[in-house]
Amino acid sequence: MLNIALFGTSADPPTLGHQVILNWLADHFDWVAVWAADNPFKQQQTPLAHRVAMLGLMIQDLHTPRQNVRLYPELGKPRTFHTLQIAKRYWCNARFTLVIGSDLIAQLPNWYRVDDLLPDVDLLIVPRPGYPLREADLEALRQRGARVAIADLMGPATSSTAYREHGESIGLTPQIEDYIHREHLYPCQEAPPEKQPIPETVT
Repeated sequence: MLNIALFGTSADPPTLGHQVILNWLADHFDWVAVWAADNPFKQQQTPLAHRVAMLGLMIQDLHTPRQNVRLYPELGKPRTFHTLQIAKRYWCNARFTLVIGSDLIAQLPNWYRVDDLLPDVDLLIVPRPGYPLREADLEALRQRGARVAIADLMGPATSSTAYREHGESIGLTPQIEDYIHREHLYPCQEAPPEKQPIPETVT
């Protein structure tokens, strides 16, 4: 049976943190299906076509030995339940693992048809800096039928929000940064650079 990791993300923009996760998944699963989607819990997202393009650039830049990571734009539905229905038609008799960051644990119980979703997937939680795992939250998911595992991975402290709000490009790959500037995607690009203080002259 094929073990498939399902990794959806807003990718607004994708960062080195996403890249680290994809490399890890490639080592632990037979196949990694990736998509970008509109998150119904977020407002004012960058047009989906741009986010799909940036995610594609990131996957092209991966150097996984088995070349088992692929972008599937058609999986990019706002509701993960609908994504899973498509995946099940693509891969018959596969075992699916839904990969989420620890920042989504509190939100997960409110997902569309979550009680129908959880029995059909394993759940892999990737710890994120600033979002500690709480046993009470994990137990609440198990009570709803979730089969929960924790990835032995801690991604770098980079986030899409840090770039969108503050222009912190340290978390971006050069290809994605070039794409963002070429397409003029984020307002932070238009902000003037901060003036550096002029050092005093010692006489």
